[in-house]
Amino acid sequence: MFKVGLSGGIGCGKTTVSKLFTELNVPVVDADDIAHKLVKPGQPALLDIAKAFGNKVFNPDGSLSRQYLREIVFSDLQQKQKLEAILHPLVFASIQEKVNKLATPYCIVSIPLLFETHMSHLVDRILVIDCPVKIQIERVKRRDGLADARIQSIINSQVSREFRMAHADDVIDNSNTDGSGLAENVKKLHNLYLSISASLG
Repeated sequence: MFKVGLSGGIGCGKTTVSKLFTELNVPVVDADDIAHKLVKPGQPALLDIAKAFGNKVFNPDGSLSRQYLREIVFSDLQQKQKLEAILHPLVFASIQEKVNKLATPYCIVSIPLLFETHMSHLVDRILVIDCPVKIQIERVKRRDGLADARIQSIINSQVSREFRMAHADDVIDNSNTDGSGLAENVKKLHNLYLSISASLG
């Protein structure tokens, strides 16, 4: 199975690009979706997080308080690493399991923190969605209502645009505010990936 890793900074448009690949009947294995399912009430990972960070990580209904956890991990690198040590092995085992069940020419593996988690070896090719930092901040502010300083701190915790571009096999520039050209770019890459996959036999 030929695996294309999809990555990009916060607010660059990874979800939109994933949907466009889905519309072309390409399976998308999404690390964020997997992580969300792993921390649902009753899941072992949620109990491990509570053991590591205390019961304040729970909302009154027993679900994970993402906001509380976000506050902890973004202000303390050690706490962030502690959370990653719990979740990342489970997420990547689940990705592998899902990919192994697929029978399509290729699949997209969406891992927003592909470089930060040193997991680029899981995929055969890397597609990065890119846009200027100013546009990232505008989009995330509109989507999540976060303050500029918080968005900037998230951006600062990720690898730089330059790093991503230097390590990408393919790049989609998603600077246009109306998203024009995205579908066309995705279709071109789809044809390229089909061709690569066919050449691999």
